[in-house]
Amino acid sequence: MAASVSVADSVIAVNKEMHGSGAGSTDMKKRRKAVLLCLSPDLKTITIDEGKQIHIGDCGGIEDVYKHFIGMLPRDDCRYGLYNASFETKEGQHEGVLFIFWNPDSAPMKNKVVYGAAKEALKRKLEGIKFEIEAKKLEDIQDRRKLAVGFGGATVVSWEDKPV
Repeated sequence: MAASVSVADSVIAVNKEMHGSGAGSTDMKKRRKAVLLCLSPDLKTITIDEGKQIHIGDCGGIEDVYKHFIGMLPRDDCRYGLYNASFETKEGQHEGVLFIFWNPDSAPMKNKVVYGAAKEALKRKLEGIKFEIEAKKLEDIQDRRKLAVGFGGATVVSWEDKPV
């Protein structure tokens, strides 16, 4: 099934942009901090979920950007998410892209199967993913300590400017 699902060029471009190597990456305010990806209505193409992205320039007005991002996830459908996290270790400040596979129990079974089958094909197209997590409920992705461990283990002292 995954072989029949393609990845839109815009998804690959956004991933490169989030790593600072794509077009538009020179204007930091326009770079994306986070983006949700979805399957097209015909379930054949992974694309950007329209209106479900956060640009770095928009972060100033949001108290907790990560919490805002996971609040954008649909409660009854699957999504993929890319989140450019900043974290601090004892050695200094770092960035890394978190890949989220959102697969709630309440999603339609057909979507769960197609999203699950297409996940590896999508990951092969995305470069530079630092950490990945699969979540079935919000509690799976809200624990900052769990996310921090995934990014750098016990050496992480803060994640998204919040202590862990």
